[in-house]
Amino acid sequence: MFLLLFAFWLLLNGRWTLEIALTGLFVCGLVRLFCWRVLDMGLKRELRLLRQAPRLLSFLLSLLGAICASAGHTIRVIWSPRKPEPCLVSFRSELRSAWGRVLLANSITLTPGTITVDQREDRYLVHCLDRSFAEGLENAGPKRKLERLEKGGAPRG
Repeated sequence: MFLLLFAFWLLLNGRWTLEIALTGLFVCGLVRLFCWRVLDMGLKRELRLLRQAPRLLSFLLSLLGAICASAGHTIRVIWSPRKPEPCLVSFRSELRSAWGRVLLANSITLTPGTITVDQREDRYLVHCLDRSFAEGLENAGPKRKLERLEKGGAPRG
C-alpha cells in the first residue's frame, strides 16, 4: 500500500524533485501508519484485498454498466408521454456482512431512477421512479457480483 500511495503522490505532483520525493515518503508513511494503527490494515489484510481486486473490479464495471443503462432508461421514462408509476419494492439479499449490505444499498441509490429508502439486516426497501425499474432489481448484476465478492472472503465488517 505504501508503494501505491507513493506512486500516486508522484503522479499527482507531475514532476520529480528531492523535496517532493521526501515529502511524499513522509506523508505516505504517516498515512500507512494511520491505516495500520487505526484501520487495522495489516499486511495479511492487504494481501486479502489484493486477491479480491479482480472481483472488486468486476463489481465496479458491473455497477458502471447498470448506472449507464439505468440513466438511459430514466431519460426514456421522463421523456415518455405516459406518466411514470412510482413504486416501493422490497426484497431480500443473501449478503451477510455489513460492508456488503451498505455497498448494495449505496449502489442502488447511485443508479438513476432508484433510491434505497430503508435497509435492515437482509431486507431492502427501494423507491423506483417507475414500475419498470423494479423488474430484475432483486437479481441485478451488481448484486450478484457483490454476493460473489463476499463469498470470496472480502473484508469483514
